Amino acid sequence: MNLRKNVPKVALAALVAGAAVLVYALDGDVSQMAKAESAPSSESLPDPSSKAKDESPGDGAKVLYDATTLPEPVQRILRKIIVAAQTGDIEAMRSVLESNELKPMVAPAHVDDPIAYWKEHSVDGTGRDVLAAMLNMLNSGFALTGEGHDAMYVWPYFAEVDITGLSPQQEVEFYRAVPPKGANAMRNKGKYTYYRLGISPSGVWHYFIR
Repeated sequence: MNLRKNVPKVALAALVAGAAVLVYALDGDVSQMAKAESAPSSESLPDPSSKAKDESPGDGAKVLYDATTLPEPVQRILRKIIVAAQTGDIEAMRSVLESNELKPMVAPAHVDDPIAYWKEHSVDGTGRDVLAAMLNMLNSGFALTGEGHDAMYVWPYFAEVDITGLSPQQEVEFYRAVPPKGANAMRNKGKYTYYRLGISPSGVWHYFIR
């Protein structure tokens, strides 16, 4: 796997016309600035010419990087999540939750108010570390699991592959998404146990859970 050509960087910091956009880049250079969320779907993400090669560690799920291949409903909810997370205010995520068909699962047991739950379980009560974790998850590649009604796009792809079979470049991605101490513990167990985020092809945000 060629590091410069096959490992894209996902920039989550562009603001255009008051809305954040998802920008994919290769070799450290942004390929094309996406338009605001209100723009036509054909201009919502960078040119597909900046695709990176997809890989599959070992016999696990196929690792995908090109967000332009995602269904438009998935791209739309991703933009909403990113915009809210970048504000640094956990309450900004409430409008995203309300626009969703259902409340995403945030814990093994039912949680009536995800915002309150995230605040309660954050390191300082603000939920900013939770927002950071969301952006970190979306800053990695993703995997498509299941078929038909069971299909789900999952971030990060580490949740769906054998993490003992990661390439050196993918291990760097792994350490960027997971705190080093926790990453070592997961590698020793051979199983990813940190945050994961799932969105169905119809654009419904199903979970953000660890």
